[in-house]
Order: sequence, then structure tokens, then C-alpha cells
Amino acid sequence: MEVLPAIDMRGGKCVRLRQGDYAQETVFGDDPVEMARRWANEGAQRLHLVDLDGAKQGSPANHEIVREIVNALEIPCQFGGGIRDDGAIELMLNDVGVDRVIIGTQALKQPEWFKNMTAAYPGRLALGLDARDSMVATEGWLDVSETSALDLAREYAQLELAAVIYTNIANDGMMQGIDDGTLADLGQLSELGVPVIASGGVTTVDDIRKLAAVGDSHPALDGVIVGRALYEGTVTVREAVSAAAKDA
Repeated sequence: MEVLPAIDMRGGKCVRLRQGDYAQETVFGDDPVEMARRWANEGAQRLHLVDLDGAKQGSPANHEIVREIVNALEIPCQFGGGIRDDGAIELMLNDVGVDRVIIGTQALKQPEWFKNMTAAYPGRLALGLDARDSMVATEGWLDVSETSALDLAREYAQLELAAVIYTNIANDGMMQGIDDGTLADLGQLSELGVPVIASGGVTTVDDIRKLAAVGDSHPALDGVIVGRALYEGTVTVREAVSAAAKDA
């Protein structure tokens, strides 16, 4: 499995939220570019960049910082937050230079547009499935829909997606580990045949091992995003990469 350290940006700083709640923010650094260099130097294979301001306002807001990160590193970066129209996709992929963008809100609200964009950018759009109680949340996690994450994934499973990124909001930033229900959801998603990336809840290296075990029987589960655990120091990038590769 690929390990993707998360860098969540708000107001130009590197922050983490609890359960996607903008009122529960912790600032972990004033320089996201330096943080990106740190994770790359420690062995990250790809970075997961999130524009929290963009997710809230509906268009990328920290893209110039993202550009700096892309230019500073030799590893690929994926980006999410405020990708709601053609222009935002064009900006982030072809101007800023990330290798894939994540779309969540518009995949639910404008399915035909999402299908058209996937055809226009094959293998470069990831479906962001942010779920609370297995139901899709949108608008920077501020709204919860009546659509199940698995149903939405099924609708798009035949498209040329870069990946499906599944986040259980209840676990995100809580430092409580990945629960069995989330592992089961990831297993079901992986059966659709699209690459799946797990996000939310990783607290220790044991969580990485649990995901790797699921990946043994569901090879489509091929990535894990690690956020607060890296910043709190309960797991290192090197430990995560080693566990994901079954070397630990």
C-alpha cells in the first residue's frame, strides 16, 4: 500500500480538524511547503493536500502554496478542496501541476458533469467519498446527504478513476484508530475493482497493519492517508511505509 501524509491547509497554515469540524482546529505549522519537504524526506510516496478554505468556499484558495509544494518535491501530489467546476480542474492539473484532483461534492450533485470530466481527464480524477454513518457528506463535510458512500461508488465504478478515497468522518482526527465497520466498508469498496485509498482514523502502526491485512484479500485497497498521527508523533512516515509494505 502507498502511504500518503496529509497536509491540510487553512489560512496558509498547516492544520488538522477533528471530525471535519472547522471549530476544532489545531495548527501544526506555519509553512506547509517545509512540512511537505519533511514528509517527502522521510519516505512518503505521494502527498495528500487538502484546501480547507477551498472546500468551504467552493473553489481553490491555497493553490499558490500547493504550486510551491509541487515545485519543491519530486513525488506526486493529489489535491482536494473546492474542485467544483472545469476551471478548478484545469487550474490544479495543468497550471499548478498536481497529478490528480479529488472531487466529492460535485460527484454527488452533478453526476453527468463528473462523468464528463472523468472522460476528459482519464486516470486523473479521484472520487472523494467522505462519509458519516456510511452516508456521503459534502460541502467540506458541512452537509450530510441521503446517499450511501457505497452506492455512489458503484455508480462510478466503471469510469477511469484514479482512485476512490474513503474517509469515515467520525474517525478523522480523533486518534482512536480505525474501527471494524470502516475496515468492512473499505473491503466492500475494494470489490468494485477501482483503486481504494483509506483515510481517517490511523493512529498507530497497528492501524496500518490492519489495513494491509484487508489489502491481502482486497488488492484494490492500495493506499492509506495518514494525518494527525504524524503530527502528534504516534507513528512516523518510515514506520507507516514499512508496515504498509509488510516489512514490520
